[in-house]
Amino acid sequence: MDPDRFRRLPPGAAAVSLPASDRSAAAPSRRVPLPDPPRAAQLEWVDLRNGDRREDEFHWLQKRDHPAVLQYLEAENDYATLAMQHTEALQERLYLELLGRTDETDESVPDRIGPWLYYQRFEAGRQYPVLCRKPVCEGAPEQVLLNLNQLAPRPHLRLGASEISPEHGYLAFALDFSGDEAHTLFIRDLTAGCLLSENICGTANTLAWADERTLFYTVVDKVSRPWAVFRHRLGTDATTDVMVYAEVDDAFSVEVSRARGGEWILIESASGGSTEIRSIPAQRPFEAPRVLLPREPGVEYAVAPLGDRLFILTNEAAENFRLVEASLANPNRTEWGEILPHSASVKLDAIDVFRDHLVVWEREAGLPWVRVLDLATGAQHRVELPEPANAISRSSNPELDTTTVRFSCTSLVSPLAVMDYDMATRTLTLRKQATVHGYDRTRYRADRLTTEAPDGSPVPISLIYRWPFPLDGSRPGLLLGYGAYGTAFEAGFQSHFLSLLDRGFVVAIAHVRGGDELGRNWYQQGKLERKRNTFTDFIAAAEYLIAEGYTSAHRLAINGASAGGMLMGAVTNLRPELFRVVVAEVPFLDVVNTMLDPSLPLTITEYDEWGDPRDAATYAYMRSYSPYDNIQQKAYPHMLVTGGLNDQRVPYWEPAKWTARLRARKTDNNRLLLRTNMGAGHAGASGRYDVIREVAFKYAFILDVLGVS
Repeated sequence: MDPDRFRRLPPGAAAVSLPASDRSAAAPSRRVPLPDPPRAAQLEWVDLRNGDRREDEFHWLQKRDHPAVLQYLEAENDYATLAMQHTEALQERLYLELLGRTDETDESVPDRIGPWLYYQRFEAGRQYPVLCRKPVCEGAPEQVLLNLNQLAPRPHLRLGASEISPEHGYLAFALDFSGDEAHTLFIRDLTAGCLLSENICGTANTLAWADERTLFYTVVDKVSRPWAVFRHRLGTDATTDVMVYAEVDDAFSVEVSRARGGEWILIESASGGSTEIRSIPAQRPFEAPRVLLPREPGVEYAVAPLGDRLFILTNEAAENFRLVEASLANPNRTEWGEILPHSASVKLDAIDVFRDHLVVWEREAGLPWVRVLDLATGAQHRVELPEPANAISRSSNPELDTTTVRFSCTSLVSPLAVMDYDMATRTLTLRKQATVHGYDRTRYRADRLTTEAPDGSPVPISLIYRWPFPLDGSRPGLLLGYGAYGTAFEAGFQSHFLSLLDRGFVVAIAHVRGGDELGRNWYQQGKLERKRNTFTDFIAAAEYLIAEGYTSAHRLAINGASAGGMLMGAVTNLRPELFRVVVAEVPFLDVVNTMLDPSLPLTITEYDEWGDPRDAATYAYMRSYSPYDNIQQKAYPHMLVTGGLNDQRVPYWEPAKWTARLRARKTDNNRLLLRTNMGAGHAGASGRYDVIREVAFKYAFILDVLGVS
């Protein structure tokens, strides 16, 4: 779209009517005066390193078992509840809006696996899905495999990996009961309709059936790293399970999977920049795993076996990855045959192999595409979609002998659509379009703009707003960002955005460096010693939206989670005057302390992303941007900070220490709230209604601060 089309209203058009308070600086709505916020004790703690003295007066908050820590977190929760008490009606209104757009009773498109159709459904009023299947024949009765609601009520319940055995007699599934991502593995006999007694605790979130009696699974170590693969035989005591593979390098994590077609069990060891995959014949599950390609620093790869052929997606001599073929018996690099060469403009993300076709998931100019290759003729083509998609996601596609590949696509204005594509006839079939009650897409406009970073790099911005939209700076805005791990921030449809858009907001996504929206180099430019580019890209996006009249500094809210929470902390330290509201969810803020502590989950495995601060130069650079270490005595925006007590990715103390130090140093009277979920982890609430409540609380905070009715 041409952005100039939206710089002014078309003749005769009227702006969306907003309350008078929406067109002003909008002071927070009236509320009962609050008591003083909680103040954490300040205790001396000093780290002397590389000639640098670094103090951490709130280091004691890392002692989770200390009663004073839990007292502080509860006090902050009570204060947040009190501070938001005057918005309870708004929270309820938002909750009902969000809920009212969805089908509470819903069912997924079934996946065919052999003679069965597998699917999950939701029942109105129930928090969790019900896993079901039916025989393929018309009118066959439903069989309930697992009803998670029967395990409730619990503070937290999340279904991890679940896999059907090859002959469809058993369901193996992993459950997380606390949010710490240490799962318990269960096996259900689908014929008898009961759970086996062979529960296995401390498992990771990957598993694979080799045959009807043999199951492979991964386990976590003391720092929650998936580090080993075990083999279990049904009917045996789990304490006698055999360790098949153990990863001795602390920088690598392990996954296990079953290749499409079921012939191979694959064990993948991966770090941030290196991969090594082993294989076991599924019909000979007691064989020792064989290395397909030995690990090399900086070389990543994924494989898809088919008969005696092995398709390999790799970044060796190919920054944006290339696709090669080898013999499964001898996949040596010297024997590779190239199928898709490296492209400087197209990044290859993943591959799926079928009996007669190969599907490549790729990205060009920030947008995803699906490429299909005919294995017999070598002919290839891209799937033509009825409209451009900002986000495409792979489905499980469990069957090997099929000409149909399933995927989902969406854009900022188009709800999620499940599509089946016949690779032989090149026909596209819509299987399901997500229902969004009350949504009229003609009322909304989406655009993709570009601004310039300080070093001249182009920074894409995706945005959506309700039309017509005056570009006079009067409207509130929400700017989102992530920028880490080479993960693209997909500009897909989110029904909860409508509660902001219908109140006059523009919602924008800054596709900053650190993600891979513009290829692998876009990622490389936002990690390690170039991490600051992520922050300055985001600031450039905010400045652009303000300069172009989409919003203004006193009307702009920003939001990020996890590594995106680090982004929130860093840009708030750098340019606090640029934002009115900051929402940092489970934010990674205490970068130096965390990366100096190898006993914490993810520290060693993430040296490739952030660097190892035991190196003096890396330490100095990390110290220069670490959000917790750079809080100053100055005014900060209104802030909502969230955490999870059981979070193993970003420990609860990072948002807690950030909040405590901000309270001690900031010079303003703006609201600062810390809300810790005492029964969850990094992903927050697990029940679907509870998730909606969390979104309603967040949006109520933003709307209240901005004074938007």
